[in-house]
Amino acid sequence: MHITIVHVHVKPDCIEAFIASCRLNHEASILEPGNRRFDVLQSAEDPTRFVLYEAYAAAADAASHKQTAHYLAWRDTVADMMAEARQGVPYKGLFPSA
Repeated sequence: MHITIVHVHVKPDCIEAFIASCRLNHEASILEPGNRRFDVLQSAEDPTRFVLYEAYAAAADAASHKQTAHYLAWRDTVADMMAEARQGVPYKGLFPSA
């Protein structure tokens, strides 16, 4: 499994708009072929910090996600909401294996 954990720091005045945009991206992403999970997490200690946990069956599925209309709309919508550039860290999923 191909996992990407994306760390996002959002401007304080953009939190609600960021969450709304992420909801739309999440709802479409979980319907994609090869998607296993697409979680949006908000820090309990700092509400401006988010983690996106994206799990796909294969790297090709994750790459296809970046070409979808909903991802491109999300990317463009949230670009100015970020306090700093988001950081995506790739992982190889071991367990569960499917």
